[in-house]
Amino acid sequence: MSLRSQRRALPGARWGGVALLLGAVAALAACGDDRRACVGLTSDTEVTRTLGCADDFQALASRPLDATIPGARSVKTVIDRFDEDSLYFQNSVTYQTHYQFASKHLSGNGLPVVPMLAEFNTSEYFSPSRRFLLGALTHYEQPDKWVYEISPYDTADAAMIATAYAAISENSFVEGKLYFHPTSEAVADAAKALPSSVKVITTDELYLGITYQPLNVAESYGQLRFFSAESLSTGTSYLSFRDIVVLDHVPNDIAVAMGIITAEFQTPLSHVNVLSANRGTPNMALRGAFDSPALRALEGKWVRLKVGLFEYEVEEASQAAADAWWQQHRPTAIQVPGMDLTATELRDDVDLVSRSAATPLRDRVKAATRAYGGKAAHFGALTFVGGIPMPKGFAIPLFYYRQFMEQHGFDAQVTAMLADPTFQSSPATRDARLATLRTAMRAAPLSAAFVQLVKAKLAADFPGIRMRFRSSTNAEDLDGFTGAGLYTSVSGDPNDPTDPIEDAIREVWASVWYFKAFEERSYRGIDHLAVGMALLCHRAFPQEEANGVALTNNPYDQTGLAPALYVNAQLGGESVVLPPAGVTTDQILLFWEQQGQPVVYLKRSNLVAPGENVLTTTQLFALATALDRIHDYFRDSYGAGKPWYAMDVEWKFEGEPGQTPQLFIKQARPFQQ
Repeated sequence: MSLRSQRRALPGARWGGVALLLGAVAALAACGDDRRACVGLTSDTEVTRTLGCADDFQALASRPLDATIPGARSVKTVIDRFDEDSLYFQNSVTYQTHYQFASKHLSGNGLPVVPMLAEFNTSEYFSPSRRFLLGALTHYEQPDKWVYEISPYDTADAAMIATAYAAISENSFVEGKLYFHPTSEAVADAAKALPSSVKVITTDELYLGITYQPLNVAESYGQLRFFSAESLSTGTSYLSFRDIVVLDHVPNDIAVAMGIITAEFQTPLSHVNVLSANRGTPNMALRGAFDSPALRALEGKWVRLKVGLFEYEVEEASQAAADAWWQQHRPTAIQVPGMDLTATELRDDVDLVSRSAATPLRDRVKAATRAYGGKAAHFGALTFVGGIPMPKGFAIPLFYYRQFMEQHGFDAQVTAMLADPTFQSSPATRDARLATLRTAMRAAPLSAAFVQLVKAKLAADFPGIRMRFRSSTNAEDLDGFTGAGLYTSVSGDPNDPTDPIEDAIREVWASVWYFKAFEERSYRGIDHLAVGMALLCHRAFPQEEANGVALTNNPYDQTGLAPALYVNAQLGGESVVLPPAGVTTDQILLFWEQQGQPVVYLKRSNLVAPGENVLTTTQLFALATALDRIHDYFRDSYGAGKPWYAMDVEWKFEGEPGQTPQLFIKQARPFQQ
């Protein structure tokens, strides 16, 4: 099977959340015609022409394959235009796609033969002369809205939508309560021509009624504790490995916890969620959680937290049950690649990873990680991907970090701290002593020979350019551990004495000993003394028009049935993974492989004018092209044999005033599920 075909979905498998089934003809007679009374459907009923009540709907409905908008149940619908616009509500558990239903039950025996899958997809989702109108009746629980939806890539015109909407309204109990929900920008454009009889509701309006957001679906046990995000960031409060924490806001960073509940909604690629996914711990958002009487009643108690796609559970548990769970689920220690201290050269990006085809790329990246860290190694591997716009860069090996630590006795200080029982038992003591170490590292002089080496490199290859010095340890972007957000990146200018590169280098090196990084490594069983910091260096981006992160696959549907590119975009240089409180970003699903490449905006930035987007259509196309190439290139290394895989990509659009902003890909690493 080719790479491309492995990524292609069955259209109709996702939107509305279900697929439907047409059963025996005898079942039709049993359905009845009275739409104002329950028909008496059961889970064994295969098809009905009428939904008389909510119980009938529930009998045929299934939950969606994803949780883009949580709390939904759906029954897919088929209107056969060949057969006088016959409408079928189908059982949604047995079959997952419109094609499966149509090819089995609406093909032959006096009806036109349904073609093979590829032709069916082309004709029934994109052709003006299509035979079927395919969609779904969906109930969103929390806003309590009944909506008709079509696939985001469906090119149905307003007349087709209105026909289906009217048929569903007339043949079901929802009647005047039914809305049409556009599932993409293209569908929203078609909806502009709908008659006034069709009520339209937007994704933003649906989100207003949602109070629960599942981010990382998992289960754990811990002590339920309440903290403000500010108290954690200022060091006035501390978490332990065994805590499940309820927070008033989404924190910029968070130490290890057994579970997270925020009162604000998050983005899937926030550091908080990426770390939760990497740890395998539950993470959710619940509006009003911080003041919830039900949650406050459990404060300080041992609890079990289960985050599901459509509901969550928090219940009191015994400490014995919590201890038993911890012993069974204690994370396996992560072995970091050893430090290669033989590499002392400042190596250009194109030379960071061996190009020997005789060795698998994954092994070549690991070899480079030992000397230049995971971030720099993957940056070097990116240079192999054709057509990817990247800033020119080079890497400083971790040899110089180790040299610095040994010259000033910092490694001995770390060894002494690790042996101190008070340091090990008290979070406040650890935080304070690590801060003292970082202060000393920022003040210690760098080797004159090393500084001259770096400045000569900058003068030769980056004359007059302000540079970005980015963390690249041998303990990040590893199999099973990303280290996302643990360390820092700092800019410096060799031509500006008020912004020296020496300060930038020391600050990045010191970030190895951030409290959050230390706690995360301890939780994952990583040997602190085995960690070294290299530096990835490239030009800074002072004129950012937009920035963001992206996944090369759909994080809301890891069944593989609905692949899409996920883009999190923000105006200027405002962070998308560490946004200030109250700031929202564009969150986009781009169905790149579907005809018309429909775009779905799940949420919009509040830093742009209403109705505007962070990225232009041209910019989004350029970014999607790069993401698609990155996905395909790294698939053999990180996605082989997996039903779902994605690369986590950092990008920017930047240009001087008066220039057209250009795309730059800054990072790509395997996304840890």
